[in-house]
Amino acid sequence: MALILVVDDDKDVAGTIERTLRRRNHQVVVAYSGAQALQLIQQQCPDLVVLDIMMPRMDGIEACQRIRNLPNVASVPILFLTAKGKIEDKIEGFEAGADDYLTKPFDLRELELRVRALLRRSMPTEAPKAPLEVGTLSLDPRTFKLNVDGKVLLLTPVEFELLYYLMEHAGEVISTERLLQEVWEYPPGTGDPNLVRAHIKNIRGKIEPSPEDPIYIRTVSRHGYVVQG
Repeated sequence: MALILVVDDDKDVAGTIERTLRRRNHQVVVAYSGAQALQLIQQQCPDLVVLDIMMPRMDGIEACQRIRNLPNVASVPILFLTAKGKIEDKIEGFEAGADDYLTKPFDLRELELRVRALLRRSMPTEAPKAPLEVGTLSLDPRTFKLNVDGKVLLLTPVEFELLYYLMEHAGEVISTERLLQEVWEYPPGTGDPNLVRAHIKNIRGKIEPSPEDPIYIRTVSRHGYVVQG
């Protein structure tokens, strides 16, 4: 059972999400504004945040950015659930720090699947993965921390899973489609490539000396990404 924070100013939508998640035996706390969400999240750290974007005063983008800047909750998975479905909206959401993105109107079964996949990363039930080292990159699965040339950085669960997969297959060019299937667990042909691109950009922003000219995660044009030792 997980503790899930649902943030939506539409009480009907929030109620539907709450009932759906409670049927899966999750504990659910509801906030109706970004400010209320930030207050609640610092009182009790949830295992997952389901966050609307279009809210008055503080929208979901700002709320997401503020959550990512809170040291004690920075690694909490965040799922945007919003009516804003344009490509540029999704990219903005991913770059703000969201782990996944679901547009309204949404299928309740799809919501359950996305929540389950995110929780599986942040609350693993199987044995912990082994630490990984590739060149000067070192990943610690227990803490989601990455050591880069002696500098320790904290990754979100999805950033960790993405980088772990690339490091586990170091030297191999991994396609965007394969990453969507293996890391996000999307069925073939259903995931959004912008999800991968935005998270690669976020990771590069944390680890690369010059994100525009990356040395750790390289892009192979029209083929995918590769981590080399």
